[in-house]
Parts: sequence; C-alpha cells; structure tokens
Amino acid sequence: MPDRPDASELIEAVIEFLAGEVLPTADDQRLKFRTLVAMNALGIASRELASGSEPQSLERLTDMAARIRAGESADLPALKEHVAAKLRISNPAYLEKYE
Repeated sequence: MPDRPDASELIEAVIEFLAGEVLPTADDQRLKFRTLVAMNALGIASRELASGSEPQSLERLTDMAARIRAGESADLPALKEHVAAKLRISNPAYLEKYE
C-alpha cells in the first residue's frame, strides 16, 4: 500500500492553498502574478505525473530535427503526436482548440 499523500495529492493541496488562501489575500500585483505562475507550473507537473507516458528519447528527437533541417522527410505522424503529447501536459486548452 503506497504512502499517502502521494505526489499528485501534494500538488493538488498546494494548488488549493495558493488559490484559496494566498491569491485572494495578495494585494501586490507582482505576488498575484507569481502565484498564478506557480499554480500553472504545479498544474503542468500534475498533468505530467498523471500522463504516465515516457517521453521520446532526446536522441530520437535530435535525429528527427536533423532530418528536417537537412530537407529530408520526417515521420510527420510521430512529430504531431510528440507535439500533441507535450501540449496535453503544458497547455491542454490550446490543444483542444485544434482537435
């Protein structure tokens, strides 16, 4: 049986604290902005944990980029899936506009 809270639960607790207690009481605009940035970063980390997928190897991505720069054809479906996977983690709302 895993220990609780797990990483996802800890991230969610911090997001709730920032949203419920820090953000509403912050008078300084810079602090509000930095709190929103922190909440966004925690959301990205949470989605990355939840995805459970292994990122493509740097070597494979570097090879694909080199082929594209050389004017060779690239594995377009693999490239599109890589970009979509990154967007699902970093900004799912942006990806939803194009699906």
